[in-house]
Amino acid sequence: MAKAYWISAYREIKDNDALAAYAKLAGPSLAAAGGTFLARGVPGAVKENGVQLRTVLIEFASLEAALAAYDSPGYKEALAALGSNAVVRDIRLIEGL
Repeated sequence: MAKAYWISAYREIKDNDALAAYAKLAGPSLAAAGGTFLARGVPGAVKENGVQLRTVLIEFASLEAALAAYDSPGYKEALAALGSNAVVRDIRLIEGL
């Protein structure tokens, strides 16, 4: 079974306090669901229309594990802390090769 990767690309951060509250809950929740944080922060360099904003990369044992983490009660609590207007981002779950 292929590993899976959760990529969060933040296009805009409107409320740093809400993001901090989210991160405090999301990190432990995703780790408890089997996620391993591989990278988190502002890129050291961006190329080809990239955006110099926060990016997070998390590895999971499988796509199913990543989806289960996203749907978990702990992550739902983190999303509630983030609210609906604190950030503009997209999250991509992709299987490894």
